[in-house]
Amino acid sequence: MTRRLRNWTLTSLSVLLTAAGFTAAGTPNAYAATTATINASTTHQPIDGFGFSEHFGRADIMRGSQGLPAQKQRELLDLLLSRTTGAGLSILRLGIDSGIQPTDPGGPNATPKYVWDRQDKGQVWLAQQAKAYGVNRFYADAWTAPGYMKTNGTDAGGGTLCGLSGATCASGDWRRAYANFLVQYARFYGQEGIGITDLGFTNEPDWTATYDSMRLTPAQAVEFTKVFGPVASAAGYKVACCDSFGWNQQKAYTSAIEADATARNLVATHTGHTYASRVDGPLPTQKRTWMSEWSPDGTTWNENWDDGSGYDGFTVASAVHDALTKGNTSGYVYWYGASVGATRGLIQMDGANYHVSKRLWALANYSRFIRPGATRIAATTPDANLRLSAFRNTDGTLTVVALNAGTAAQQVSYSLQNTGIATGTATPYLTNSSSSMARQAAVPVSGGSLTATVPARSLVTYTVKR
Repeated sequence: MTRRLRNWTLTSLSVLLTAAGFTAAGTPNAYAATTATINASTTHQPIDGFGFSEHFGRADIMRGSQGLPAQKQRELLDLLLSRTTGAGLSILRLGIDSGIQPTDPGGPNATPKYVWDRQDKGQVWLAQQAKAYGVNRFYADAWTAPGYMKTNGTDAGGGTLCGLSGATCASGDWRRAYANFLVQYARFYGQEGIGITDLGFTNEPDWTATYDSMRLTPAQAVEFTKVFGPVASAAGYKVACCDSFGWNQQKAYTSAIEADATARNLVATHTGHTYASRVDGPLPTQKRTWMSEWSPDGTTWNENWDDGSGYDGFTVASAVHDALTKGNTSGYVYWYGASVGATRGLIQMDGANYHVSKRLWALANYSRFIRPGATRIAATTPDANLRLSAFRNTDGTLTVVALNAGTAAQQVSYSLQNTGIATGTATPYLTNSSSSMARQAAVPVSGGSLTATVPARSLVTYTVKR
Protein backbone atom coordinates (compact mmCIF):
# COMPACT_ATOMS: atom_id res chain seq x y z
CA MET A 1 0.00 0.00 0.00
CA THR A 2 1.44 3.36 -0.97
CA ARG A 3 0.76 6.74 0.60
CA ARG A 4 1.03 10.23 -0.81
CA LEU A 5 3.94 12.39 0.18
CA ARG A 6 3.02 15.02 2.76
CA ASN A 7 2.20 18.45 1.38
CA TRP A 8 5.18 20.56 0.54
CA THR A 9 5.83 23.59 2.67
CA LEU A 10 5.58 26.91 0.86
CA THR A 11 9.35 27.19 0.90
CA SER A 12 10.00 23.77 -0.57
CA LEU A 13 7.27 24.28 -3.16
CA SER A 14 8.84 27.55 -4.22
CA VAL A 15 12.18 25.78 -4.63
CA LEU A 16 10.51 23.11 -6.76
CA LEU A 17 8.77 25.66 -8.94
CA THR A 18 12.02 27.50 -9.48
CA ALA A 19 13.76 24.24 -10.41
CA ALA A 20 11.05 23.48 -12.93
CA GLY A 21 11.72 26.81 -14.61
CA PHE A 22 8.44 28.59 -14.33
CA THR A 23 8.84 31.36 -11.76
CA ALA A 24 9.43 35.00 -12.54
CA ALA A 25 11.52 37.18 -10.22
CA GLY A 26 11.13 34.57 -7.48
CA THR A 27 7.32 34.65 -7.59
CA PRO A 28 5.56 31.34 -8.36
CA ASN A 29 2.96 31.32 -11.11
CA ALA A 30 -0.57 30.20 -10.31
CA TYR A 31 -1.06 26.44 -10.45
CA ALA A 32 -3.76 23.84 -9.97
CA ALA A 33 -3.32 20.59 -8.08
CA THR A 34 -4.23 17.13 -9.31
CA THR A 35 -3.34 13.49 -8.78
CA ALA A 36 -2.01 10.71 -10.96
CA THR A 37 -1.53 6.98 -10.55
CA ILE A 38 1.28 5.02 -12.18
CA ASN A 39 0.51 1.31 -11.86
CA ALA A 40 3.05 -1.19 -13.17
CA SER A 41 0.72 -4.14 -12.63
CA THR A 42 -1.26 -3.02 -15.68
CA THR A 43 0.86 -3.37 -18.80
CA HIS A 44 0.25 -2.36 -22.38
CA GLN A 45 2.49 -2.61 -25.45
CA PRO A 46 6.23 -3.29 -25.60
CA ILE A 47 8.37 -0.56 -27.12
CA ASP A 48 10.59 -1.18 -30.15
CA GLY A 49 11.83 2.39 -30.42
CA PHE A 50 11.56 5.79 -32.05
CA GLY A 51 13.11 6.70 -35.37
CA PHE A 52 13.46 8.78 -38.51
CA SER A 53 14.36 8.58 -42.20
CA GLU A 54 16.73 10.38 -44.57
CA HIS A 55 15.42 8.95 -47.84
CA PHE A 56 15.46 10.74 -51.21
CA GLY A 57 19.03 11.99 -50.87
CA ARG A 58 18.75 13.66 -47.46
CA ALA A 59 21.41 11.35 -46.06
CA ASP A 60 23.84 12.62 -48.72
CA ILE A 61 23.08 16.20 -47.72
CA MET A 62 23.70 15.29 -44.10
CA ARG A 63 27.03 13.86 -45.17
CA GLY A 64 27.99 17.19 -46.74
CA SER A 65 26.89 17.14 -50.38
CA GLN A 66 25.53 20.68 -50.00
CA GLY A 67 28.36 22.03 -47.88
CA LEU A 68 27.66 20.87 -44.32
CA PRO A 69 31.15 20.58 -42.75
CA ALA A 70 32.31 17.55 -40.78
CA GLN A 71 31.92 19.20 -37.37
CA LYS A 72 28.35 20.23 -38.17
CA GLN A 73 27.62 16.72 -39.44
CA ARG A 74 28.72 15.35 -36.07
CA GLU A 75 26.63 17.88 -34.19
CA LEU A 76 23.60 16.97 -36.25
CA LEU A 77 24.14 13.25 -35.67
CA ASP A 78 24.47 13.92 -31.95
CA LEU A 79 21.18 15.80 -31.94
CA LEU A 80 19.36 12.89 -33.55
CA LEU A 81 21.14 9.90 -32.05
CA SER A 82 22.97 10.76 -28.82
CA ARG A 83 21.36 9.56 -25.60
CA THR A 84 23.12 12.25 -23.58
CA THR A 85 22.77 15.40 -25.68
CA GLY A 86 20.16 14.52 -28.31
CA ALA A 87 17.04 12.53 -29.03
CA GLY A 88 18.60 9.08 -28.74
CA LEU A 89 16.56 7.80 -31.70
CA SER A 90 16.79 4.04 -32.05
CA ILE A 91 15.19 3.14 -35.42
CA LEU A 92 16.47 4.16 -38.86
CA ARG A 93 14.04 3.79 -41.74
CA LEU A 94 15.80 3.27 -45.06
CA GLY A 95 14.14 3.94 -48.40
CA ILE A 96 14.53 1.30 -51.10
CA ASP A 97 14.45 2.49 -54.70
CA SER A 98 15.26 0.71 -57.96
CA GLY A 99 18.97 1.51 -57.71
CA ILE A 100 20.29 -2.00 -57.22
CA GLN A 101 18.72 -3.14 -60.51
CA PRO A 102 17.63 -0.08 -62.48
CA THR A 103 17.15 -1.87 -65.81
CA ASP A 104 15.23 -4.95 -66.84
CA PRO A 105 17.57 -7.98 -66.69
CA GLY A 106 15.59 -9.63 -69.49
CA GLY A 107 12.39 -10.69 -67.80
CA PRO A 108 11.26 -12.02 -64.43
CA ASN A 109 12.99 -15.37 -64.91
CA ALA A 110 16.29 -13.98 -66.18
CA THR A 111 19.40 -13.97 -64.03
CA PRO A 112 19.31 -10.75 -61.99
CA LYS A 113 21.82 -8.02 -62.83
CA TYR A 114 22.22 -6.38 -59.46
CA VAL A 115 24.60 -3.46 -58.93
CA TRP A 116 25.76 -2.02 -55.63
CA ASP A 117 27.55 1.29 -55.18
CA ARG A 118 28.01 0.86 -51.40
CA GLN A 119 26.53 4.35 -50.92
CA ASP A 120 22.77 4.17 -51.57
CA LYS A 121 22.50 7.97 -51.68
CA GLY A 122 24.26 8.32 -48.35
CA GLN A 123 22.02 5.90 -46.49
CA VAL A 124 24.81 3.36 -45.96
CA TRP A 125 26.98 6.01 -44.31
CA LEU A 126 24.08 7.13 -42.14
CA ALA A 127 23.25 3.57 -41.12
CA GLN A 128 26.87 2.99 -40.14
CA GLN A 129 26.86 6.19 -38.11
CA ALA A 130 23.60 5.20 -36.42
CA LYS A 131 25.02 1.79 -35.57
CA ALA A 132 27.99 3.47 -33.90
CA TYR A 133 25.52 5.30 -31.64
CA GLY A 134 23.92 1.98 -30.67
CA VAL A 135 21.07 1.73 -33.18
CA ASN A 136 20.32 -1.87 -34.13
CA ARG A 137 16.83 -1.57 -35.62
CA PHE A 138 16.96 -0.89 -39.35
CA TYR A 139 13.70 -0.84 -41.29
CA ALA A 140 14.19 -0.95 -45.07
CA ASP A 141 11.03 -0.13 -47.00
CA ALA A 142 10.35 0.09 -50.73
CA TRP A 143 8.26 2.89 -52.19
CA THR A 144 7.85 0.92 -55.41
CA ALA A 145 9.07 -2.02 -57.40
CA PRO A 146 11.32 -1.02 -60.32
CA GLY A 147 9.22 0.38 -63.16
CA TYR A 148 9.82 -2.52 -65.52
CA MET A 149 8.14 -4.80 -62.95
CA LYS A 150 4.95 -2.69 -62.92
CA THR A 151 1.90 -2.15 -65.07
CA ASN A 152 2.78 1.48 -65.79
CA GLY A 153 6.42 0.80 -66.72
CA THR A 154 7.93 3.53 -64.53
CA ASP A 155 8.94 4.00 -60.89
CA ALA A 156 6.66 7.02 -60.36
CA GLY A 157 2.94 7.49 -60.78
CA GLY A 158 1.52 4.36 -59.20
CA GLY A 159 1.06 1.25 -61.27
CA THR A 160 0.84 -2.25 -59.82
CA LEU A 161 3.27 -5.14 -59.56
CA CYS A 162 2.93 -7.40 -62.58
CA GLY A 163 1.55 -10.82 -61.71
CA LEU A 164 -0.75 -9.78 -58.92
CA SER A 165 -4.48 -10.31 -59.37
CA GLY A 166 -5.75 -7.76 -61.87
CA ALA A 167 -2.24 -6.79 -62.98
CA THR A 168 -1.33 -8.80 -66.06
CA CYS A 169 1.71 -7.65 -68.07
CA ALA A 170 3.23 -8.79 -71.33
CA SER A 171 6.59 -9.09 -69.59
CA GLY A 172 5.28 -11.75 -67.23
CA ASP A 173 4.87 -12.34 -63.50
CA TRP A 174 7.38 -10.33 -61.46
CA ARG A 175 6.21 -11.24 -57.96
CA ARG A 176 9.03 -13.63 -57.04
CA ALA A 177 11.63 -11.47 -58.77
CA TYR A 178 10.51 -8.48 -56.69
CA ALA A 179 10.70 -10.54 -53.49
CA ASN A 180 14.26 -11.56 -54.38
CA PHE A 181 15.11 -7.94 -55.23
CA LEU A 182 14.08 -6.76 -51.76
CA VAL A 183 16.03 -9.46 -49.99
CA GLN A 184 19.11 -8.70 -52.09
CA TYR A 185 18.91 -5.05 -51.04
CA ALA A 186 18.99 -6.11 -47.40
CA ARG A 187 21.90 -8.47 -48.09
CA PHE A 188 23.91 -5.64 -49.64
CA TYR A 189 23.51 -3.73 -46.38
CA GLY A 190 24.69 -6.82 -44.53
CA GLN A 191 27.90 -6.66 -46.57
CA GLU A 192 28.40 -3.14 -45.19
CA GLY A 193 27.98 -4.28 -41.59
CA ILE A 194 24.34 -3.24 -41.24
CA GLY A 195 21.85 -5.90 -40.24
CA ILE A 196 18.46 -5.03 -41.69
CA THR A 197 15.86 -6.20 -39.18
CA ASP A 198 12.57 -5.24 -40.82
CA LEU A 199 11.75 -5.31 -44.51
CA GLY A 200 8.74 -3.74 -46.22
CA PHE A 201 7.54 -4.03 -49.81
CA THR A 202 5.18 -1.07 -50.05
CA ASN A 203 4.80 2.55 -49.01
CA GLU A 204 1.43 4.29 -49.16
CA PRO A 205 -0.08 1.70 -51.51
CA ASP A 206 -3.35 3.64 -51.47
CA TRP A 207 -1.81 6.87 -52.80
CA THR A 208 -0.61 7.64 -56.32
CA ALA A 209 2.30 10.07 -56.16
CA THR A 210 4.32 11.90 -58.80
CA TYR A 211 7.43 10.37 -57.23
CA ASP A 212 8.19 6.68 -56.54
CA SER A 213 4.89 4.95 -55.81
CA MET A 214 3.01 1.72 -56.42
CA ARG A 215 -0.66 0.88 -55.86
CA LEU A 216 -1.77 -2.23 -54.02
CA THR A 217 -5.20 -3.08 -52.69
CA PRO A 218 -5.47 -4.86 -49.34
CA ALA A 219 -6.15 -8.11 -51.21
CA GLN A 220 -3.06 -7.61 -53.39
CA ALA A 221 -0.97 -6.85 -50.30
CA VAL A 222 -2.09 -10.16 -48.82
CA GLU A 223 -1.31 -11.92 -52.09
CA PHE A 224 2.21 -10.56 -52.27
CA THR A 225 2.84 -11.17 -48.58
CA LYS A 226 2.37 -14.87 -49.26
CA VAL A 227 5.06 -14.70 -51.96
CA PHE A 228 7.46 -12.37 -50.17
CA GLY A 229 7.05 -13.57 -46.59
CA PRO A 230 8.69 -16.99 -46.98
CA VAL A 231 11.59 -15.49 -48.97
CA ALA A 232 12.21 -12.79 -46.37
CA SER A 233 11.82 -15.17 -43.45
CA ALA A 234 14.25 -17.67 -44.93
CA ALA A 235 16.81 -14.86 -45.23
CA GLY A 236 16.26 -13.78 -41.62
CA TYR A 237 14.19 -10.61 -42.09
CA LYS A 238 10.92 -9.63 -40.43
CA VAL A 239 8.14 -8.49 -42.74
CA ALA A 240 6.45 -5.14 -42.13
CA CYS A 241 3.29 -4.01 -43.91
CA CYS A 242 1.73 -1.84 -45.29
CA ASP A 243 2.57 1.83 -44.54
CA SER A 244 -0.80 3.14 -45.67
CA PHE A 245 -1.00 6.92 -45.92
CA GLY A 246 -3.50 7.10 -43.05
CA TRP A 247 -3.98 5.22 -39.78
CA ASN A 248 -7.63 4.43 -40.43
CA GLN A 249 -6.77 3.46 -44.01
CA GLN A 250 -4.13 1.05 -42.70
CA LYS A 251 -6.85 -0.78 -40.77
CA ALA A 252 -8.17 -2.24 -44.04
CA TYR A 253 -4.73 -3.66 -44.88
CA THR A 254 -4.23 -5.03 -41.38
CA SER A 255 -7.71 -6.57 -41.35
CA ALA A 256 -7.08 -8.27 -44.69
CA ILE A 257 -3.79 -9.73 -43.48
CA GLU A 258 -5.32 -10.89 -40.20
CA ALA A 259 -8.17 -12.57 -42.08
CA ASP A 260 -5.74 -14.75 -44.04
CA ALA A 261 -4.17 -17.48 -41.92
CA THR A 262 -1.03 -17.68 -44.05
CA ALA A 263 -0.39 -13.96 -44.39
CA ARG A 264 -1.17 -13.37 -40.72
CA ASN A 265 1.75 -15.56 -39.69
CA LEU A 266 4.15 -13.91 -42.13
CA VAL A 267 3.76 -10.26 -41.05
CA ALA A 268 5.61 -9.34 -37.87
CA THR A 269 4.79 -5.63 -37.70
CA HIS A 270 1.85 -3.62 -39.01
CA THR A 271 2.88 -0.13 -40.08
CA GLY A 272 0.78 2.91 -40.86
CA HIS A 273 1.21 6.62 -41.54
CA THR A 274 -0.91 9.44 -40.16
CA TYR A 275 -1.28 11.92 -43.01
CA ALA A 276 -4.80 11.05 -44.16
CA SER A 277 -6.00 10.19 -40.66
CA ARG A 278 -4.48 10.39 -37.19
CA VAL A 279 -4.24 7.68 -34.57
CA ASP A 280 -7.61 7.24 -32.88
CA GLY A 281 -7.25 3.65 -31.71
CA PRO A 282 -5.17 0.51 -32.22
CA LEU A 283 -4.88 -1.38 -35.48
CA PRO A 284 -6.92 -4.62 -35.54
CA THR A 285 -4.09 -7.01 -34.71
CA GLN A 286 -2.24 -8.48 -31.75
CA LYS A 287 1.07 -8.08 -33.59
CA ARG A 288 3.42 -5.12 -33.09
CA THR A 289 2.30 -1.87 -34.70
CA TRP A 290 4.30 1.19 -35.67
CA MET A 291 3.39 4.69 -36.67
CA SER A 292 5.97 4.51 -39.41
CA GLU A 293 5.84 7.93 -41.08
CA TRP A 294 4.48 11.38 -40.39
CA SER A 295 5.42 15.02 -40.17
CA PRO A 296 2.85 17.80 -39.94
CA ASP A 297 1.61 19.76 -42.93
CA GLY A 298 2.89 23.31 -43.30
CA THR A 299 4.38 25.80 -45.71
CA THR A 300 7.32 27.30 -43.81
CA TRP A 301 10.21 26.26 -41.61
CA ASN A 302 9.10 26.63 -38.00
CA GLU A 303 11.25 26.36 -34.87
CA ASN A 304 8.51 27.27 -32.37
CA TRP A 305 7.13 25.24 -29.49
CA ASP A 306 3.53 26.40 -29.27
CA ASP A 307 2.31 28.94 -31.83
CA GLY A 308 -0.94 27.35 -32.99
CA SER A 309 0.44 26.67 -36.47
CA GLY A 310 -0.25 22.95 -36.34
CA TYR A 311 3.39 22.14 -37.06
CA ASP A 312 5.06 23.35 -33.90
CA GLY A 313 6.66 21.25 -31.19
CA PHE A 314 3.51 20.96 -29.11
CA THR A 315 1.68 19.44 -32.08
CA VAL A 316 4.36 16.76 -32.44
CA ALA A 317 4.34 15.98 -28.71
CA SER A 318 0.57 15.52 -28.84
CA ALA A 319 0.84 13.22 -31.86
CA VAL A 320 3.46 11.02 -30.19
CA HIS A 321 1.33 10.81 -27.05
CA ASP A 322 -1.73 9.76 -29.03
CA ALA A 323 0.17 7.10 -30.97
CA LEU A 324 1.50 5.56 -27.77
CA THR A 325 -1.65 5.78 -25.66
CA LYS A 326 -4.51 5.54 -28.16
CA GLY A 327 -2.82 3.40 -30.79
CA ASN A 328 -0.68 1.23 -28.51
CA THR A 329 2.12 1.60 -31.02
CA SER A 330 5.43 -0.10 -30.31
CA GLY A 331 7.34 2.13 -32.72
CA TYR A 332 7.13 5.78 -33.72
CA VAL A 333 9.09 6.78 -36.82
CA TYR A 334 9.08 10.45 -37.75
CA TRP A 335 9.56 11.32 -41.43
CA TYR A 336 12.69 13.43 -41.92
CA GLY A 337 15.15 13.82 -39.10
CA ALA A 338 16.84 16.54 -41.13
CA SER A 339 15.88 18.06 -44.46
CA VAL A 340 16.07 21.31 -46.40
CA GLY A 341 13.95 24.32 -47.29
CA ALA A 342 10.48 24.71 -45.80
CA THR A 343 10.71 21.30 -44.17
CA ARG A 344 8.73 20.09 -41.18
CA GLY A 345 11.64 17.85 -40.33
CA LEU A 346 13.19 17.92 -36.90
CA ILE A 347 16.21 19.83 -38.19
CA GLN A 348 16.70 22.08 -41.22
CA MET A 349 19.97 21.74 -43.14
CA ASP A 350 20.99 25.00 -44.78
CA GLY A 351 24.26 24.75 -46.70
CA ALA A 352 27.07 24.94 -44.15
CA ASN A 353 24.63 25.40 -41.25
CA TYR A 354 21.62 23.78 -39.65
CA HIS A 355 18.70 24.91 -37.52
CA VAL A 356 16.86 22.99 -34.81
CA SER A 357 13.11 22.95 -34.36
CA LYS A 358 11.25 22.37 -31.11
CA ARG A 359 9.80 19.37 -32.93
CA LEU A 360 13.09 17.61 -32.21
CA TRP A 361 12.81 18.18 -28.48
CA ALA A 362 9.14 17.21 -28.48
CA LEU A 363 10.10 13.79 -29.83
CA ALA A 364 13.27 13.62 -27.74
CA ASN A 365 11.33 13.93 -24.48
CA TYR A 366 9.96 10.50 -25.37
CA SER A 367 12.71 8.85 -27.39
CA ARG A 368 15.72 9.53 -25.18
CA PHE A 369 14.14 8.03 -22.09
CA ILE A 370 11.74 5.34 -23.36
CA ARG A 371 14.20 2.74 -24.55
CA PRO A 372 13.77 -0.32 -26.78
CA GLY A 373 12.44 -3.17 -24.68
CA ALA A 374 10.44 -0.91 -22.38
CA THR A 375 6.81 -1.64 -21.58
CA ARG A 376 4.08 0.92 -21.35
CA ILE A 377 2.27 0.75 -18.01
CA ALA A 378 -0.90 2.32 -16.69
CA ALA A 379 -0.87 6.08 -16.10
CA THR A 380 -4.14 7.72 -15.11
CA THR A 381 -5.23 11.15 -13.93
CA PRO A 382 -8.60 12.89 -13.58
CA ASP A 383 -7.18 16.01 -15.24
CA ALA A 384 -8.23 16.07 -18.90
CA ASN A 385 -5.51 18.61 -19.74
CA LEU A 386 -2.72 16.37 -18.45
CA ARG A 387 -1.70 13.92 -21.18
CA LEU A 388 0.13 11.28 -19.23
CA SER A 389 2.05 8.13 -20.17
CA ALA A 390 4.43 5.87 -18.27
CA PHE A 391 6.94 3.16 -19.14
CA ARG A 392 9.10 0.64 -17.33
CA ASN A 393 12.52 0.25 -18.93
CA THR A 394 14.49 -2.99 -18.87
CA ASP A 395 16.94 -1.51 -16.33
CA GLY A 396 14.12 -1.02 -13.82
CA THR A 397 13.82 2.73 -14.22
CA LEU A 398 10.48 4.39 -14.86
CA THR A 399 9.83 7.05 -17.45
CA VAL A 400 6.79 9.24 -16.86
CA VAL A 401 5.90 11.77 -19.56
CA ALA A 402 3.47 14.59 -18.78
CA LEU A 403 2.19 16.97 -21.45
CA ASN A 404 0.18 19.83 -19.97
CA ALA A 405 -2.30 21.08 -22.57
CA GLY A 406 -3.80 23.57 -20.15
CA THR A 407 -3.06 27.26 -19.67
CA ALA A 408 -2.20 26.89 -15.98
CA ALA A 409 0.64 25.04 -14.31
CA GLN A 410 -0.34 21.73 -12.73
CA GLN A 411 1.01 20.43 -9.44
CA VAL A 412 0.71 16.65 -9.67
CA SER A 413 0.91 14.12 -6.83
CA TYR A 414 1.99 10.83 -8.40
CA SER A 415 1.29 7.52 -6.68
CA LEU A 416 3.76 4.88 -7.88
CA GLN A 417 1.97 1.56 -7.48
CA ASN A 418 3.56 -1.87 -8.00
CA THR A 419 6.68 -0.28 -9.42
CA GLY A 420 9.15 -1.46 -6.78
CA ILE A 421 10.16 2.16 -6.22
CA ALA A 422 9.21 3.35 -2.73
CA THR A 423 12.08 5.78 -2.29
CA GLY A 424 14.40 7.41 -4.78
CA THR A 425 14.52 10.38 -7.11
CA ALA A 426 12.69 11.64 -10.16
CA THR A 427 14.70 13.82 -12.52
CA PRO A 428 12.57 16.15 -14.68
CA TYR A 429 13.44 17.26 -18.22
CA LEU A 430 11.47 20.29 -19.40
CA THR A 431 10.52 21.35 -22.92
CA ASN A 432 8.48 24.47 -23.65
CA SER A 433 8.94 27.83 -25.34
CA SER A 434 11.95 28.71 -23.20
CA SER A 435 13.51 25.28 -22.54
CA SER A 436 14.63 22.41 -24.74
CA MET A 437 14.67 19.23 -22.68
CA ALA A 438 16.42 21.14 -19.90
CA ARG A 439 17.33 19.03 -16.89
CA GLN A 440 15.75 20.27 -13.67
CA ALA A 441 16.51 19.65 -10.01
CA ALA A 442 15.65 16.14 -8.85
CA VAL A 443 12.37 15.57 -7.00
CA PRO A 444 12.35 13.11 -4.06
CA VAL A 445 10.31 9.92 -4.07
CA SER A 446 9.09 8.92 -0.62
CA GLY A 447 6.51 6.35 0.39
CA GLY A 448 5.98 5.45 -3.24
CA SER A 449 4.90 8.97 -4.11
CA LEU A 450 6.28 12.15 -5.58
CA THR A 451 4.92 15.61 -6.16
CA ALA A 452 6.03 17.81 -9.04
CA THR A 453 4.64 20.57 -11.21
CA VAL A 454 4.19 20.74 -14.97
CA PRO A 455 4.22 24.30 -16.31
CA ALA A 456 1.40 25.41 -18.59
CA ARG A 457 1.63 24.25 -22.23
CA SER A 458 4.78 22.29 -21.40
CA LEU A 459 6.21 18.80 -21.71
CA VAL A 460 8.06 17.22 -18.78
CA THR A 461 9.68 13.79 -18.69
CA TYR A 462 10.60 12.26 -15.33
CA THR A 463 13.18 9.51 -15.02
CA VAL A 464 12.42 7.74 -11.76
CA LYS A 465 15.03 5.61 -10.01
CA ARG A 466 15.46 3.96 -6.65
